[in-house]
Amino acid sequence: MDSTQLFNLVTIAYFASMVLFIVFLATRNSKIAVGGNILVYLGLLAHTAAIGLRWYESYQMPGGVGHAPLSNLYESVVFFAWTIILIYALIDLKYKQPSIGAFVVPFAFLGMTWAQLYLNDAIEPLVPALQSNWLTYHVITCFLGYAAFAVACGVSIMYLIKAKKEESSPESSPAGGIVGMFPSTKILDDLNYKSIMIGFPLLSLGIITGAAWANYAWGTYWSWDPKETWSLIVWFIYAAFLHARFTRGWAGKRAAILSIVGFVATIFCYLGVNLVLSGLHSYGS
Repeated sequence: MDSTQLFNLVTIAYFASMVLFIVFLATRNSKIAVGGNILVYLGLLAHTAAIGLRWYESYQMPGGVGHAPLSNLYESVVFFAWTIILIYALIDLKYKQPSIGAFVVPFAFLGMTWAQLYLNDAIEPLVPALQSNWLTYHVITCFLGYAAFAVACGVSIMYLIKAKKEESSPESSPAGGIVGMFPSTKILDDLNYKSIMIGFPLLSLGIITGAAWANYAWGTYWSWDPKETWSLIVWFIYAAFLHARFTRGWAGKRAAILSIVGFVATIFCYLGVNLVLSGLHSYGS
């Protein structure tokens, strides 16, 4: 079995897990939630093994192709999906709220599906600009930050749904049905904040390592390339979120909406710039 086949199995595991989490919300059956989480953890283990196998496969290619599997769009999407599941697993271990999986695992599943069906999975030599250890440092820190923002977006969507349901229900009647399986709005708001508190310093470190890498590859720390500009926009959005939280006490709906806006900007920074705009980062497409 090669890495591509193993990634296909990972995609199936995430799909099955996503379905089980949705069924859990509909049935309130805790055993189904356990099954969903088992598939998440098995998928994460297989995902980790597949990334390691692809790394090994690159060293078996002729011509010294060997490198960390983080160099093209296919590999970055696969790694992004891995980081999302990793962050979700850490949250699950602490909070034990499987309903969150129904709003977070789909991000990883959609990424893996897109990668497996539409992206070129060939292992290719690195272009000169990517032949640096800074590549590994930059990609890992950025995508861990992106993954934390994905989780924040998922729980923010849950917050807005639950808050709307609670507003439309009498105070004496707690939200029932699927929404009744969500964590409380207080927990969701706290998870949104904590996820961004994890993601923001990682994004900051990613920008710093990216600047160091740019200086190594192109002789300048900052060139206002579209990717650099959009990464700065994303940084300012989340900096504004934290500033408003600390100084204005922003929480609840406003915080949830800003978190979702931030993740939309993050996705455009990651994919839109590579696929739509041209610049020094165009090799990523």
